[in-house]
Amino acid sequence: MASAVEVPVAAAPRAALRTSPSAARPRLLAYPQLLIGGVAFALLLVGALFGPLIVQYGPIETDFTAALTGPSASHVVGTDQLGRDSLSRALSGARLSLVVAAGTVILTLGGGVPLGLLSGLRRGWVESLIMRIMDGLLAFPGLILAMAIAFVLGPSLPTVIVALGVVRLAPLARVVRSQALSLGQCDYVESARAVGASSARIATAHVLPNIMSTILVQASLTAGAAIFAEASLSFLGAGVPPPTPTWGGMLHDAYPYLEINPWQTFVPGACIFLAVLSCNFIGEGIRDLLDPRERTRRGASTV
Repeated sequence: MASAVEVPVAAAPRAALRTSPSAARPRLLAYPQLLIGGVAFALLLVGALFGPLIVQYGPIETDFTAALTGPSASHVVGTDQLGRDSLSRALSGARLSLVVAAGTVILTLGGGVPLGLLSGLRRGWVESLIMRIMDGLLAFPGLILAMAIAFVLGPSLPTVIVALGVVRLAPLARVVRSQALSLGQCDYVESARAVGASSARIATAHVLPNIMSTILVQASLTAGAAIFAEASLSFLGAGVPPPTPTWGGMLHDAYPYLEINPWQTFVPGACIFLAVLSCNFIGEGIRDLLDPRERTRRGASTV
């Protein structure tokens, strides 16, 4: 009986998920969504980081003599109603959107993963309390809740990150909880409980490693949702205030001049589309890459 208890049963599922170094490097072309999303996101990141070196105009530099002009040699994608270069403002807005996406993901993971694991592994009043709070957050439409938080705290970059982090907290916590509930019924988790492992030990050593692929996918989707939500808040006047360039703010400024200069709306709209699509593609690609069954099927199809 003692020898049976000493066997580390919990290590078996994690070992089954591990692959050799050669198997961990599948052919990238077998995952076109991950490839396309990664390339698109890399282009966006390069433009955001090296924007001041790409364009010669500042994002808030005005030139009233060149207001509402179309694409030209001096302004590649035109200017807005104040003569500001649209490309420079779009690249500056990309930096802000990426900061918002990163901050929202960090805040969401930092709160949603522990709450999901705690509610999935600790039953009783702890689970009920956490889930009722999450239900309360889900009862409000996400954009309305984010706008309410932004108006209460005042429009600023930290406020936008906090608002979007709170909005995305409940969906992630529920996904993690469902995974924890499923894994909590597995034999290796029951064996860990039988030998006296604490809930924290079970969560960090046995449950969390086996749901990491789900968390990575949710993180990528959260980044895309945060970029879109930040643009929506800025368009409605509840985001980062002017003169800081934002994609949503650019759309708000361009709306009255849609018929005169449609390029002014095309640039930020294309940036939002590219950013959200790349995040979603990366999420789906990570899901396929880390799924052993999908990896085996794609590997067999390339032979």
